[in-house]
Amino acid sequence: MQDTKTEFKYFPVFEWEKEQDYLRQQHKNGWKFVRVSFIGVYHFERCRPEDTVYQLDYNPDGLEHKEEYIQMFHDCGWEYLQDFWGYSYFRKPASEMNGDEEIFCDEASRTEMIKQVLKGHMLPPLILFTLIILPNIYIQSHNNRPVNDILTIVFLALFIIYLVIFLFIGYQFWKYWKLLRK
Repeated sequence: MQDTKTEFKYFPVFEWEKEQDYLRQQHKNGWKFVRVSFIGVYHFERCRPEDTVYQLDYNPDGLEHKEEYIQMFHDCGWEYLQDFWGYSYFRKPASEMNGDEEIFCDEASRTEMIKQVLKGHMLPPLILFTLIILPNIYIQSHNNRPVNDILTIVFLALFIIYLVIFLFIGYQFWKYWKLLRK
């Protein structure tokens, strides 16, 4: 019987709660989360099935004071697992939880995290889009050489891909923001 497994499961930026639930369910089924190595590639190792709560915290600023940041969670009983794409992964056995314990204890801190996620995941592609793709569409479409026609098509395809990504993330953000306001 295999002692490790790797699964692909994609969670959009604003669905960290679904990711936490997924990791918890895997642990209940006897698969302890080890790491995520690429977007959506989760590594697990066999363990004794138990109810273990997983929490994700988006805190790229915490990397500056990583030891203190990890110690703060450790003092509250959370085991630090890894950092990936701005998120820090923690776990704690459900039997050691004090009620409905969460890393975010109020809506203000949750809202601040959402703003950080949006800034960290939307700003770099937006800059790339604005500084590289848009100017190149204009430049390539105004040159009358066959190679420029191909490049225009390539940059238009990138434009469409980025537009879909922005709309998708924007819709997720709007949906989540609406949910927070209820």
